[in-house]
Amino acid sequence: MTTNTVQLHRVLKSKAERVYRAFLDPDAMAKWLPPFGFTAKVYELDARVGGKYRMSFTNFTTGGSHSFGGEYLELVPGEKLRYTAQFDDPNLPGQMQTTVTLRDVFCGVELQVVQEGIPAVIPAEACYLGWQESLVLLAQLVEPEIREE
Repeated sequence: MTTNTVQLHRVLKSKAERVYRAFLDPDAMAKWLPPFGFTAKVYELDARVGGKYRMSFTNFTTGGSHSFGGEYLELVPGEKLRYTAQFDDPNLPGQMQTTVTLRDVFCGVELQVVQEGIPAVIPAEACYLGWQESLVLLAQLVEPEIREE
């Protein structure tokens, strides 16, 4: 079975701990992970190695939805996340694996994302576009320094 792989790199004006938390907090994930034009629901999130998560993305225009879930394979606070994902739709077969590495740098945090095993029916360009949009939303969530009085 043919699959696609995408690799993304960003530097965000934030801290590695805050970006790491955004990948594991259900409310944060629902806010930043769905690309433009989509909403998300997180049904389950057990943020530990061996823990599972389940969520869905819904196209706001058409109402069509894709549900998926996976397992956390590696969690190193503030440094690395590795997890699987599998769509419930049999037309999107196989298991994907995403590796996120974080490193504090002098101007923020360096973020690298590698997603492997993307079903061949999903064009790599569409994955890149979706991830780019999601990372814009991630930056909007983790970059502001909002202090409560």
